[in-house]
Amino acid sequence: MASSTLICETQPWKDLKSHVEDIKKTHLRELLGDTDRCKSMVVDFDGITLDYSRQRATPGTMDKLYNLAEAAHLKEKIDRMFNGEHINSSENRSVLHVALRAPRDAVMQSDGKNVVPDVWNVLDKIKDFSERVRNGSWVGATGKALTDVISVGIGGSFLGPLFVHTALQTDPEASKCATGRQLRFLANVDPIDVARNIAGLKPETTLVVVVSKTFTTAETMLNARTLRAWISKELGPSAVAKHMVAVSTNLTLVEKFGIDPNNAFAFWDWVGGRYSVCSAVGVLPLSLQYGFTVVDKFLKGASSIDQHFYSAPFEKNLPVLLGLLSVWNVSFFGYPARAILPYSQALEKFAPHIQQVSMESNGKGVSIDGKPLPFETGEIDFGEPGTNGQHSFYQLIHQGRVIPCDFIGVVKSQQPVYLEGEVVNNHDELMSNFFAQPDALAYGKTPEELQKENVQQHLIPHKVNPQTYYSIALPITTG
Repeated sequence: MASSTLICETQPWKDLKSHVEDIKKTHLRELLGDTDRCKSMVVDFDGITLDYSRQRATPGTMDKLYNLAEAAHLKEKIDRMFNGEHINSSENRSVLHVALRAPRDAVMQSDGKNVVPDVWNVLDKIKDFSERVRNGSWVGATGKALTDVISVGIGGSFLGPLFVHTALQTDPEASKCATGRQLRFLANVDPIDVARNIAGLKPETTLVVVVSKTFTTAETMLNARTLRAWISKELGPSAVAKHMVAVSTNLTLVEKFGIDPNNAFAFWDWVGGRYSVCSAVGVLPLSLQYGFTVVDKFLKGASSIDQHFYSAPFEKNLPVLLGLLSVWNVSFFGYPARAILPYSQALEKFAPHIQQVSMESNGKGVSIDGKPLPFETGEIDFGEPGTNGQHSFYQLIHQGRVIPCDFIGVVKSQQPVYLEGEVVNNHDELMSNFFAQPDALAYGKTPEELQKENVQQHLIPHKVNPQTYYSIALPITTG
């Protein structure tokens, strides 16, 4: 049940409102001089290191944030989600995307039913179908192998799968498994997007995956009809059943469209669109491209962080820490935006994915029971891979407006390059920037420092950075 008390009416919130005024008087340089504080703000889990020492916070701040989480009954709400309770109050549904990557023997209930067997029935069906397409036992209308896939969907049916696809494209194992295959994503109803997606493809070697839970999503269905016409014009209407499959629960409309209902892959109303990448929405097209074995590793990784989120104490819980720091920045400091800065080109579609996950989830200005909230709730998420962003919008971050940043670095490159005679290799150059930028933001430049560097007097105002800018660093080890 929703509490009648708004979180801003609780004592921990009031304590933080008072505390933030004290913190504003302290430069981040001073905080970074406290070695014990910095050590306490580094947390590791499963190859991920979270360093939030460059946040404008103290151990006392964190204690107050933990008190706020307790006042919000966060642990109870996490338990309720994992137990399948209807925490989606506006639609009266469970929120069980964690069940999509749960182990086969797990038990996760929704409305009194263990949904995990249903999840694995769909995963097994995807594995079987994707293997048949990839090994050539499922062929198109002319008998040719289907080597090219277009996934048609929008919103969560597009952004999450595209992010994972982009991350896997240059992974050595995944790229080897994808040899000779193409995966494209059609989302926008703009015909330009259609033209770009079918450019260079032939209907006889193309498989189209139509992703729409209800099979009524306007943009998706118009794009699906456009591709159906493209296939039918070349191969005849009967070819649709061999060249188009669906991710949907509306089997009546699937069949009416011309797709065999046996080639429809289900997902459930307890899966929110923005969290659907681990359902057939993402697993089917990704398995067709890379093979189910590769995608299963992604699911296992997601399950690992799910269990960490469920069981780790808040002071060691990466998702909880990131969430609490976001609340601190948005609702107490009043900063409206967050920059997501992955220093890995493989993560170039991460920021758009998180834009949807975060800005849809926190996009309402009312409480869970419909009360208008007297404080800011969500942040504007944007980002670009480093070092590209440094030559685009970092000027504003360094010297214009305070924008908290999440820096994400990958210790081991997917595609290392070593050139003879170079002082530093490509990836080390990238990671040098990754480590330097958070420090530059945290420490800034004073007029006195610039004078010591013999900067001309008239240029000092253009180079000074007297404010405190702060960030989170997430070095990730792979391999």
